[in-house]
Amino acid sequence: MPDEAKIAELSQAIATLGPKVDPSEARRAARIAVEYPRRLAMEYGVTDPPIIHNMKVNSGLRPRGLCWHWARDMAARLNQEDFQTLELHHSIANADTTFRIEHSSIVISAQGNNMYDGLILDPWRYGGALYWGAPLQDTSYKWRPRQEVWDYKRELRAGLNPAPL
Repeated sequence: MPDEAKIAELSQAIATLGPKVDPSEARRAARIAVEYPRRLAMEYGVTDPPIIHNMKVNSGLRPRGLCWHWARDMAARLNQEDFQTLELHHSIANADTTFRIEHSSIVISAQGNNMYDGLILDPWRYGGALYWGAPLQDTSYKWRPRQEVWDYKRELRAGLNPAPL
């Protein structure tokens, strides 16, 4: 699907996140969410699938490109827009699994809504080609608010027995 079609589709999805979402903010957010990851992929030197690229970053062959880099950089770029009707949430998946690596991304929602009422914006999954969708309908990842995951990990380190995520 060409970028303009992806942008239009995502813009419509963002605009329907709530009755007070400004359509122009939805369009700006969608354009950035689709186009900016492609720029990041070039800056990060992405030439391989995400897991291979992660190994290159972890071994010092590439400077950036772990999922949390993508999430942080996307959030920083979207926050530059100073949206009044949209809100960003940081999210983490697989924090409580042994055999899958932890994954970070951002969620965009209508201002005041929680992340589960928003859309996951995941630029890492396809190496710069944006994946987006409802967090609870993502069959690949079980997303949780970042703070909830951090609290869970803090309890584990303290020797407590936290409730599963």
